[in-house]
Amino acid sequence: WMFKSECRFINGTEKVRYVVRYFYNGEKLVRYDSDVGRYVGLTPYGEKVALNWNSDPAEMEHRRAAVNTVCRNNYEASTPFLVERR
Repeated sequence: WMFKSECRFINGTEKVRYVVRYFYNGEKLVRYDSDVGRYVGLTPYGEKVALNWNSDPAEMEHRRAAVNTVCRNNYEASTPFLVERR
């Protein structure tokens, strides 16, 4: 398993979109999008994984909280470096 996550900021931290994509053997299987609020399976196996993760309340709370703990928390630290590099 491998995953890639990204935070998309619109108007500072007013609107934040958190996206996580999960891969196995180079194939994208599952995606979490904070705008959707749940995991979405992109293959038949990915649909089973997404159903399992969506039914776990602790996992869903952890993933929903990531918008604040990962994105907004890191925005303050990284913005000066990113803005100056443009």
